Amino acid sequence: MLKQTILSSCLALSLAACATVPSVEVTRFHNGSPAQTGSIAVQEIPGNPDVGLEFRTYAGAVSQELQRVGFTNAGDAGSDYVALVGFRRSFRPTGAARNDKPVSVGVGGALGSGGYSGLGLGVGINLSGKPKDIVSTELQIQIRRRSDQAAIWEGRASTESREGTPESQPRAVAQKLAAALLGGYPGESGRTITVK
Repeated sequence: MLKQTILSSCLALSLAACATVPSVEVTRFHNGSPAQTGSIAVQEIPGNPDVGLEFRTYAGAVSQELQRVGFTNAGDAGSDYVALVGFRRSFRPTGAARNDKPVSVGVGGALGSGGYSGLGLGVGINLSGKPKDIVSTELQIQIRRRSDQAAIWEGRASTESREGTPESQPRAVAQKLAAALLGGYPGESGRTITVK
């Protein structure tokens, strides 16, 4: 019975550790009280470094969150506002510089005071594999009035997660960053906050 209790506790702790969700750093800027209703089109920010199919994932997440705060999706033309969206993903190696050889051999010897001698051989095998990189992702949104191209709101959000985890997948990251950045829209201007 004690073994089952200990096993259950260890399993619960390991699952709780896996469910750790990285936090998001959010900064927003606006002047006064920007619009919270009207039609809006989501477009790629000019010069976005990460162009391609992945942009659709981020644009979709931003569009969904804009609708949640009160805007209506207008497609590409004829909207009151334009949300310019850009994102960047980068990878950073983890851990200290290490020996990437999978097998290491060590030999040692000793001579004791009583005339005893010894020789030892140790073999180490690294089965852990290469440590996963840290994925840093940043989402940037700028909302402009279409009539005069004036910026009425902008913000950026960033997070980090370990490569290969569910939290590092583009869809999950896009939704998390868009929700953190647009949650509580328009938010306090000029202040960086942490969203869990």
